[in-house]
Amino acid sequence: MKLTQLQTTEERIKFLEKSITHFSEHARTHDEAGTFPFENFATLKSIGYPALTVPKKYGGLGISLVEMLQMQEKIAIQDGSTALAIGWHMGITKNLGETDTWNEAVYKKFAEDVVARGALINNASSEKATGSPTRGGVPETTAKKTEDGWILNGRKTFATLAPVLDYISVSATIEGTDKVASFLVSSDLHGVSVDETWDSIAMKSTGSHDLVFDEVMLQKEDLVHYLIPGNKQAQGWLLHIPACYLGIAKAAQQYAVNFAKTYSPNSVKGTIADIPAVQQKLGEIELRVLESSAFLYHIADKWDQADETKRNQLKPELSAVKLAVVNKAVDIVDIAMRVVGARSLSASNPLQRYYRDVRAGIHNPPMDDMTLMQLATHSLNN
Repeated sequence: MKLTQLQTTEERIKFLEKSITHFSEHARTHDEAGTFPFENFATLKSIGYPALTVPKKYGGLGISLVEMLQMQEKIAIQDGSTALAIGWHMGITKNLGETDTWNEAVYKKFAEDVVARGALINNASSEKATGSPTRGGVPETTAKKTEDGWILNGRKTFATLAPVLDYISVSATIEGTDKVASFLVSSDLHGVSVDETWDSIAMKSTGSHDLVFDEVMLQKEDLVHYLIPGNKQAQGWLLHIPACYLGIAKAAQQYAVNFAKTYSPNSVKGTIADIPAVQQKLGEIELRVLESSAFLYHIADKWDQADETKRNQLKPELSAVKLAVVNKAVDIVDIAMRVVGARSLSASNPLQRYYRDVRAGIHNPPMDDMTLMQLATHSLNN
């Protein structure tokens, strides 16, 4: 059974949930070993998940942003690393299909490959010297023009999904000019390699290694579009980031609630769920979950209902959602650990993994300081 064969959002979410229950079983193993969960991506491909955001005219379903976020959240509850990693593919595929950024023939060929075999894509933009591309740094990766096409050289950092990528959208400076462009690179081309540098203590299983491009020969049509560093349109698809961290926070909430309902030290009658101080903490968690869910899905629904002009007016709100939801997610996991106590720091306890993973969201784009400046400008101009 493929998700693309199901008729409603509810059916697809239920089928996804049934298909991914084993993700949580292997999360600890991959986290401790720092290994990539290949089996999770095999499962997602087997049920057609990567094709859900491909437009219908190319064989996908073209699901709404709201549905995409709901599904990303479900995956994150089971394994945050897998959710964040696949979220990049899902969002990029959706965004490209909606904006016609690439030549139609190029996107059609890519989209049909996603539908046929679950081919995966991610952007490769970050570099050690430039930091986050959202701050406008010009890439040191270069593309040299030749008679037949381009020669690509450079190194990209934080390339999530590196072990399983089929396509890479690489930002590069065109040699001899001040122009920056995005090039579509097949991962199997000669000169493309993965340098396994990912040693983060958070989101350890995202496979966010370095990608190296050494004299990679590209065709003329592989230049898919020109970029203006630091200048981007509103991108609703990036809400996959807060959706992921909200999912992790909900996993922590579930653990804390179950613990409170079952832990019965001999110093209390019943369980600790009957203690007012514990109930207060659980209430604080629930409040943050409700606030985060309402904000995230309200803005996602506004995006789904808006035309291009109105979508670009949502930039401050999109950034605000990421800041608010991620920071609340950090709080939720912290409070959940206070409910559980010292045993939450045990290596066998998933809360310590949630605690590490959820903090990674602070460093995903957009950054908090940039968001606050954007919100300040927005308020001053209204």
